[in-house]
Amino acid sequence: MSGKDYYKILGISKTATDEEIKKAYRKLAMKYHPDRNKDDKAAESKFKDVSEAYAVLSNKEKRQQYDMFGSEGFQNKFSQEDIFRDFDFGNIFSEFGFGGRGRGSFGNIFGGMGGNSFKGGGSPFNGPFGGHSSRPQPVKGKDIIYELSINLEDTIENSEKLIAYHRDNSNQEKISVKIPAGISTGKKLRLAGKGNPGINGGPQGDLYIQIRVIEHPVFKRDGDDLLLTKNIKFTEAALGTEIDVPTIEKKTLRLKIPPGTQNNGKFRLKGYGVPHMNGKGRGDAYVSVNIETPKKLTKKQEETIKKLSELGL
Repeated sequence: MSGKDYYKILGISKTATDEEIKKAYRKLAMKYHPDRNKDDKAAESKFKDVSEAYAVLSNKEKRQQYDMFGSEGFQNKFSQEDIFRDFDFGNIFSEFGFGGRGRGSFGNIFGGMGGNSFKGGGSPFNGPFGGHSSRPQPVKGKDIIYELSINLEDTIENSEKLIAYHRDNSNQEKISVKIPAGISTGKKLRLAGKGNPGINGGPQGDLYIQIRVIEHPVFKRDGDDLLLTKNIKFTEAALGTEIDVPTIEKKTLRLKIPPGTQNNGKFRLKGYGVPHMNGKGRGDAYVSVNIETPKKLTKKQEETIKKLSELGL
């Protein structure tokens, strides 16, 4: 199934407000409404598309899932029964000024179901758009999206998190989620059948765990590598030194800084990054050194630096 760009169909941006979506639909629905376009199949098709777009974008949850999965992904996951469930065209047309006549014409187009809210799995696209059937069709339950925040330390090895969430018309449910090592912000974990109940005997939806890794106070993640900065003195950079460096596993390594190290010099700690999620091994850690310049000098320090300056340093 090719995806439909609902934003393009309504002629609005992806940041459109609810009021802008409603205004755009009202304008197009009045333009292509069957009562104003007798026996015009092209207008009838346009009316069908703008109504479908409005049914999705005017619903906060459906719009969120459409934005998340994309047009083609959304329509592969959600049937027309899903799209129009709980959408009351009768009220919409009354609000837009179509009145009973508008609802009647809508019913003729969509199989005599205009003005209904299409609850219980009914579809407005019976009749001329797919054949009328009085038998309710099984519909998969809605998916649930749960955002789970984890610490950077949680990505270093496999772990489990206990979460609590609600399904439709049910009490709070708890489930243990396995977090694979190396996971990063934006990744989704799918728990099949843990979403909302199906309609008319349809299968349950899925539960999607959307991961957000909390920013770490010391380490910055870059892919599977970890970056950190250590401050050293000018004399340490010039003469060389050794410094203590922490790891994400809370170990301490001794890092040798060679003489003549420049500001922002970078040193690699092989294998001390984040595990590769879909393979063996780990990324690396990189230590960037920042050479501190003192803001104030004692008289003796100032005299010494002047002597160094005279010597060409």
